[in-house]
Amino acid sequence: MALYTGFDLHSNNNYLGIIDQEGKRVFHKKLLNKPDQILDTLSPFKNDIAGVVVESTYNWYWLVDLLMENGYNLHLANPSAMVQYSGLKHSNDTHEAYWLVDMLRLGILPEGYIYPKQDRPIRDLLRKRMKFVQARTSIIVSLQHFIARNCGVRINVKDVKRIREDRIHPLLAYNEDLAFSGKASKETIDFLTRKIKEIEIAVEKKVDLTSNYKYLLTIPGIGRVLGLTIMLESGPMSRFVKAGNYVSYCRKVSSKWTSNGKQKGKGNTKNGNKYLCWAFSEAAELTRRFDERARAYFNRKMQKTHRMVAHGALSHKLAKAAYYIMRDGVPYDPDKLYA
Repeated sequence: MALYTGFDLHSNNNYLGIIDQEGKRVFHKKLLNKPDQILDTLSPFKNDIAGVVVESTYNWYWLVDLLMENGYNLHLANPSAMVQYSGLKHSNDTHEAYWLVDMLRLGILPEGYIYPKQDRPIRDLLRKRMKFVQARTSIIVSLQHFIARNCGVRINVKDVKRIREDRIHPLLAYNEDLAFSGKASKETIDFLTRKIKEIEIAVEKKVDLTSNYKYLLTIPGIGRVLGLTIMLESGPMSRFVKAGNYVSYCRKVSSKWTSNGKQKGKGNTKNGNKYLCWAFSEAAELTRRFDERARAYFNRKMQKTHRMVAHGALSHKLAKAAYYIMRDGVPYDPDKLYA
């Protein structure tokens, strides 16, 4: 008899639920996040288990790897695409585990992609770089506002990011407290800049753009590091049936619900890859700077709406173009993109 297994995973424990092919509950138990305990508990059922589902929580790597290495057929549940019955009066860990496994049994489980174990560390290193870039940007903007508020001038981003020359202190030297605040921000920015560069050097030594993905560099504004980010976050393009599926995965489609021309709410804006969303936002900003046709498209859009909508439209176009570039192994063609 085929059995189906589900894990409701938490930070230090998990709840295991097993059902048979008729949906009958066979076994359930709360377990600690200890590999030996989990494998020993599953061992009596192993030969009959047809599939195991684990929810894609922040800490799923170790459990999925453990079970796959021990011969289990794994399914990674996509929590952002799952909706429970809204009339439920009660829910707990037991219910969650059985709900996951019942969807697997019925063949209606929304699944996520299990990224290859050997490629995750380098991808996560680039994710760390993204976090540092975002933190640095936040501090730079804060420092610009701080200087504008106290000195009445706006300092250029390039001047803020200079490591070999401090152009912040001379502006604030007239007051000890202001100078100390500016120094703290500048040293933090310089520290993050160095760490970002260290990560870039380490990544470029270990991985390179392969096969079709190398054509990402033909898009104006996309360099090696951003290209590697897109490649590693996208994975095999066979995952996506159409360009629209990929663009949606990049969070570059509208999530508005409308009826009779009026907005009635929003869809799930978190369904997709937030790192690709950031990567194509960066690509849109850089492409607009370096490519005349991209800048003209952006300006036309901005005349009809506002800046962020125009930026989003350009990001959408680049994500769609990147799909065909990576899928077909062809260079960037602005004539097709802006036709």
